[in-house]
Amino acid sequence: MTRVLMIEENHALTESVGLQCLEQGIATRMAAAFCDGVRQLLETPVSLIIVSSSLVPVSPRELAKHLDTLAPGVPVVVHVDAAQTVDEQVRFELEGFRVVREPFDVHELLAKGETPARRGAPSPAAAAAALEVLCR
Repeated sequence: MTRVLMIEENHALTESVGLQCLEQGIATRMAAAFCDGVRQLLETPVSLIIVSSSLVPVSPRELAKHLDTLAPGVPVVVHVDAAQTVDEQVRFELEGFRVVREPFDVHELLAKGETPARRGAPSPAAAAAALEVLCR
C-alpha cells in the first residue's frame, strides 16, 4: 500500500490517521468534502479509499458502481460513526464495502484495505458521468 485517500470532515481524525500512515511509509491525501475527494481520484492513483458514511451523497449501491468506475479495483473502507445504527453498517457491507466503526485502530483500518487491486484508468466519458452523479 502506497497512498491512501481519506474523505472525512473530522479534521482531527484525518490528521491522526494521516500521521500514523506516514509513520508506516504510506502517503495520505485528505478531503473534507466528498466531491473534492472524488476529484482527487482522477488526479492521483491511490491504494485505498477511506470515506465517512455521513459524507456519502448516494446509496451504497451507487457508490460502489461509481467508485469502481473512477478507481477500478481500489478497496474502499467506510468509516461509520459510533452513533449510527448497525443497519447503516450492514447497508455498506452488503454492497461489498469494508466497514470500521469508531473508535478504530489505524492498523485495523489498513488491514481492511490490504487486498490486491487491479489497475486501470476510467475512460473520460465514464469518469465525467460518475462525477456528475457523485457531485450533484
